[in-house]
Amino acid sequence: MDLHFPLILDGATGTQLQQRGFDGSICSETWILQHPQVLKDFQESYIQAGSNILYAPTFGANRVRLEENGVTGQVEEYNQKLVALTRETAAGRAWVAGDIAPAGKYLPPMGDTSFEELVDIYTEQVKGLEAGGVDLYVIETMMSIAEARAAVLAVKSMSAKPVFVSFTCTTNGKTLSGEDMVAALITLQNMSIDAFGLNCSVGPEDMCRQLNRLSEFAQVPLIAKPNAGMPEMVDGKAVYLCAPEEYTRQMESLAAAGVCIFGGCCGSDASHIRAMAEKADSLTMTKPSDQHRGEILAATNRSYFIVDSAASAPAPFRCDASLMEHLEEAAEEEGASVSIRISSEADLNEFAECQHAVNGPLFLFCEDAALLEKALRLFQGRALYEGSLPEEALIPLEKQYGLIL
Repeated sequence: MDLHFPLILDGATGTQLQQRGFDGSICSETWILQHPQVLKDFQESYIQAGSNILYAPTFGANRVRLEENGVTGQVEEYNQKLVALTRETAAGRAWVAGDIAPAGKYLPPMGDTSFEELVDIYTEQVKGLEAGGVDLYVIETMMSIAEARAAVLAVKSMSAKPVFVSFTCTTNGKTLSGEDMVAALITLQNMSIDAFGLNCSVGPEDMCRQLNRLSEFAQVPLIAKPNAGMPEMVDGKAVYLCAPEEYTRQMESLAAAGVCIFGGCCGSDASHIRAMAEKADSLTMTKPSDQHRGEILAATNRSYFIVDSAASAPAPFRCDASLMEHLEEAAEEEGASVSIRISSEADLNEFAECQHAVNGPLFLFCEDAALLEKALRLFQGRALYEGSLPEEALIPLEKQYGLIL
């Protein structure tokens, strides 16, 4: 699949379904399979308006969300059937994206799900999407770096197709749980994804402010898929009042920030997509500014750090019962580097319990490539390596997990 920019995504799915009779009494995936023509009609309108990519309606088609709605043991079947509907509509005129969204599961201390459980949840969905014949993957409306990383690893384990990742955030550039969008960008773009951006959240003007902030650090194309403004309650219903003209008014500023993939989220329709497609022809595509290229960028899930190339790793903490105490003491000095030694499988269990408390650049000391990879899966940020493993063992970990050598 050869991506040419600008790309025009589709518009809303959920609000379009609601306007056509979906009342939420069953999950949208089941409702669509019962009313396939409804989906085809508005997806056809998106193609006619200029969409290059349609999202298959697989947003909630993961095991967790389906089981919450009484659908068990049908993840692969549901994803294949839903993809087939969009492929029929696209008919070679637009690419079809496998849509992957939050399962709503959290790692400790916010939840009790392990990272590998998250990967397994998404791998099951990806099997169905891949079998359905999607052209690319869109991991969207993400609210935690852990879920986004798990979904990326699931896709990469089964497919070489392009992967887009987009988060939802508040006007302060953070998720509801306080995770920072620059930290998310730094972490995910170094896992070999193909584009990163924002969807849902806010209207185009507020989203533009956040994407300008991301542009400073972005090394991949940026995505903007905003709502049609913030919803207002009119006669007891949420109404989105951002007209197509307001969408297009922000496109030049978005393009200047490095956005080259445009679409619409909640409240948008074919008129918004048509206005963007018409405007796109006159835009000058620019790369993100990436002012920090060449610098060492590390991250936790809550913060990012520019690491001095001359910085040395501090003495490593061992993964024992005192690890959390050491990390909490280190966190008192904001942004201070920490080092953790991984020497055994038992160390990984302690590291998994404590990794969320890392509050500065993390150096991983490890002399076993298999253990190092397991530690990198557990750490929900971008870490540096300290040790003497050979380059041939480290390069794959750099590409897959963003390990800083």
